[in-house]
Amino acid sequence: MGSREVSTVDWQGKHVTVAGLGVSGIPAARALHGLGAVVTVVNDGDDERSRTQAAELEAEGITVRLGDGATLPESTELVVTAPGWRPDKPLFAAAAEAGVPVWGDVELAWRLRGPGAAPWLAVTGTNGKTTTVRMLASILEAAGLRTAAVGNIGVSLLDAVLGDEEYDVLAVELSSYQLHWAPSLRAHSAAVLNLAPDHLDWHGSMEAYAADKGRIYEGNRVACVYNAAQKATEDLVREADVEEGCRAIGFTLGTPGPSQLGVVDGILVDRAFVENRHEQAQELAEVSDVVPAAPHNVANALAAAALARAFGVEPAAVRDGLRAFRPDPHRIEHVADVADVAYVDDSKATNTHAAEASLAAYDPIVWIAGGLAKGAAFDELVTGAAGRLRGVVLMGRDRALIREALARHAPEVPVVDLDRTDTGAMSEAVREAARLAGPGDTVLLAPACASMDMFVNYNKRGEAFADAVRALAAESD
Repeated sequence: MGSREVSTVDWQGKHVTVAGLGVSGIPAARALHGLGAVVTVVNDGDDERSRTQAAELEAEGITVRLGDGATLPESTELVVTAPGWRPDKPLFAAAAEAGVPVWGDVELAWRLRGPGAAPWLAVTGTNGKTTTVRMLASILEAAGLRTAAVGNIGVSLLDAVLGDEEYDVLAVELSSYQLHWAPSLRAHSAAVLNLAPDHLDWHGSMEAYAADKGRIYEGNRVACVYNAAQKATEDLVREADVEEGCRAIGFTLGTPGPSQLGVVDGILVDRAFVENRHEQAQELAEVSDVVPAAPHNVANALAAAALARAFGVEPAAVRDGLRAFRPDPHRIEHVADVADVAYVDDSKATNTHAAEASLAAYDPIVWIAGGLAKGAAFDELVTGAAGRLRGVVLMGRDRALIREALARHAPEVPVVDLDRTDTGAMSEAVREAARLAGPGDTVLLAPACASMDMFVNYNKRGEAFADAVRALAAESD
């Protein structure tokens, strides 16, 4: 079931424009050039990094136009775009007017798959994609299958499709951006983990965002996995055009019904892929096998298990794969205990939906929050968490939005408002949180905001938090 064969498209001499330098554009340009296409890369930016990248590509025979991402080069027969380029870009309007198709990097990888290539088990959702895909890959590996976590994570899809490595199955993370530009994708099975407002500036509306997420179900062969707690994900399954015999499989943190996976008495159970799903359930793993066993992470594990079971993986491999898995840094990561207070880094909680899941996992909490709100509102988040908050420390550019929501819905909770956005603010935030916390509390960094007002990315924000906690621990020794 290797993936070395490429499609029968005759790329020799085909004029292809690649939109955007970067993590997807450069591999796409090189892959197409290697297949014999005449490749031109267009890029909005013309900075030093772009010029260095352009020089490397031009040395290989690839034309690059910097500072001109709006004009469609003459003779273009296909545009391959980086997923982040918005659909309203002038380049795409010009392509539509000229009758030129636009593919994303995922569409390109899908089209380059040959007969007998490894099937895809695909995952999308507002939050939890990376963790779920990595859990799924761990389960597939435990089953003895040759696999990789690819897509918006780990190995690039193009490398997986065109490389020498042979795979039995791929665990594929897909963003809404990637799905928008991937009309031909047809997965073996796919999951939408959850839906919450995000990237609406790119998609234009919540309806358009959800519709792009729902593309992941189109043409599924075996299973469309949905979140039973979110009707919107099930609605996407109902709207999808799937192959005959493809089943809707729900996952729930409660007792599962037929055709669902869920939790009974601390056990992850399967009532979907068993002979008599109306009367039987198959034990898969214990909740304690999921690390950390926060509710949203257990939900991720159930979604991964559902996709693995759809591929025919035995229950023991589900258990072994979950036991072997450890999440990436800055995802509800326990940093240390200092003076009987737990310090947890969930810097990856860059939106309200992710922060809501994180806040639901602990009680009582001193919450560190704030950053770039990206147009989000915080009333619902604060209302849901108010009863578990011991105190709140706010930092970052848009912290006032959270402070105002706290004043409306949790006026009794003490709030420290740090009027600074330099990177050193994190050390002060941790010290203020320590002052508010008591034995048995959890100090939780779950910002509900993006990081770029103060930090390069959420990783750097999480590292600053961990460094500040370790400094606090050293002082208390």
